[in-house]
Amino acid sequence: MSWLFGVNKGPKGESPGPVLPLPPATGGDGSGDRTGGGGDRPTPKDKWSNFDPTGLERAAKAARELEHSRHAKEALSLAQMQEQTLQLEQQSKVKEYEAAVEQLKNEQIRVQAEERRKTLNEETRQHQARAQYQDKLARQRYDDQLRQQQLLNEENLRKQEESVQKQEAIRRATVEREMELRHKNEMLRIEAETRARARAERENADIIREQIRLKAAEHRQTILESLKTAGTLFGEGFRAFVTDWDKVTATVAGLTLLAVGVYTAKNATAVAGRYIEARLGKPSLVRETSRITVLEVLKHPIKVGRRLASKPQDALEGVVLSPKLEERVRDIAIATRNTRKNKSLYRNILMYGPPGTGKTLFAKKLAMHSGMDYAIMTGGDVAPMGREGVTAMHKVFDWANTSRRGLLLFVDEADAFLRKRATEKISEDLRATLNAFLHRTGQHSNKFMLVLASNQPEQFDWAINDRIDEMVNFDLPQLQERERLVRMYFDKYVLKPATEGKQRLKLAQFDYGKKCSEIARLTEGMSGREISQLAIAWQTSTFSRRESPKGDGRHWAGGLICSSWGEASDLSCFCLCRGPAALARESVSSRWVAWEGSYLETKRPSHTPVTPRP
Repeated sequence: MSWLFGVNKGPKGESPGPVLPLPPATGGDGSGDRTGGGGDRPTPKDKWSNFDPTGLERAAKAARELEHSRHAKEALSLAQMQEQTLQLEQQSKVKEYEAAVEQLKNEQIRVQAEERRKTLNEETRQHQARAQYQDKLARQRYDDQLRQQQLLNEENLRKQEESVQKQEAIRRATVEREMELRHKNEMLRIEAETRARARAERENADIIREQIRLKAAEHRQTILESLKTAGTLFGEGFRAFVTDWDKVTATVAGLTLLAVGVYTAKNATAVAGRYIEARLGKPSLVRETSRITVLEVLKHPIKVGRRLASKPQDALEGVVLSPKLEERVRDIAIATRNTRKNKSLYRNILMYGPPGTGKTLFAKKLAMHSGMDYAIMTGGDVAPMGREGVTAMHKVFDWANTSRRGLLLFVDEADAFLRKRATEKISEDLRATLNAFLHRTGQHSNKFMLVLASNQPEQFDWAINDRIDEMVNFDLPQLQERERLVRMYFDKYVLKPATEGKQRLKLAQFDYGKKCSEIARLTEGMSGREISQLAIAWQTSTFSRRESPKGDGRHWAGGLICSSWGEASDLSCFCLCRGPAALARESVSSRWVAWEGSYLETKRPSHTPVTPRP
């Protein structure tokens, strides 16, 4: 614009900044201007043909006016500043262009690097594929070599086997041929020898017969001479033995002593064995006994010493019976004890009644009170023994007869084998065992006392009646006896564990006597054994509870807190749950009472019990 505004008008030394060249215009394809580019570009003639000079005139006029204006310098400075601003903008555009060019170069370098990386990856993949293929080919070649080698080895092995088989066949054929030739030669040799021997025997037949005749004559003469010599020696010896009476006497005595010794040793061994068995052991039918044996002394010396040092106990200690029955059994105990002291004959007793009424317990107490030993056997053990039952029964009574203190033989469930022989269908072995029992109990003994216990005495054989001297009925306990039993078992299983021992039971404070009376009323129809089991159930129930976390002396039971034995429902539940059993026991008790009445009515005056007909 200096030619337009006049640069000579300005101050000296001021000149506009350097004019930067404009960047070449870029087309759509990113390239610079090209000379002779398009055919539609106007020629210089066309460019100035439509030029309007009025604009230049107006500009010149404005320039002249501006020169004469007093603000010409400011306008010139402003124009210069605008020119510098435009130049700076052009420079920034140039820099942006250079940056764009540099970015394009970097992008091109990145693209080239990416292409090179892809090329390298592809080359690497191709190398790996080629290496894998070569390895695969090598493996295949190696497998083929192994396969060929294996086939070659198999072929060689097959050829070797065929060769060995051929050699073995040749060897076998050779051996067979050799054996055949040897057999033929052996047969020819035997045939030749046989023919030669036969020819020699035919030629020497007279000589052979003469030799046989001479040998037979010599053998006969030798035997005759031997017999004559033996007869002469035996005759002379017997004559000398008979004429010497001392030798005869000694010989007869020796033979007699030898026979006696053999017989004595044979029978003494059996007798000694039975004696030792009776003294040291117990019969197989005996389940429990208080009799002291040598083996028991060796095993439990302290226990045996205490038993020997103990005094006779009361026959009814720990046994709860009705007053009438207690008086009767006490008389039996006193009579048995006096019988033992006087060494008289014992009486046999039959105890009958429902199960669990104290029959076995009284038998043990009776033996201890009388100073006798007791032995318990069960009738159900006899039938399974079969043919050995007779021998076992005799062993029991032989063993009982060896007792020095006297033996109380208690037969529990006696009706199991003492059944009627006429009406009951029993085996021959059981019948023989019953006969052996009747034979051994036909007379009273001062060595043992027979006590039978049965729940069904009407099933006894008729011959058993003659063996029984007294019958005792053990009935179910009544209210008074039940209360005594409850108090006794309560003291044994509850109070003593609560006051003695390391782990004591914790009981609440309540009236024990009143509670026992209430339980006695609830246990109507129950036997003594059932009441004992009930007391054990109380103790077990207490053991199965854990103490309350409050520490109030109560125990947890099934999620509810109740005193140990403290509440009626807690204690009585064991009784009420046995209600059906109690009713059944009542019906059994009524049947027993009815049977006892009919049985006692048929009892003979001689006090020999007779079993009523069913």
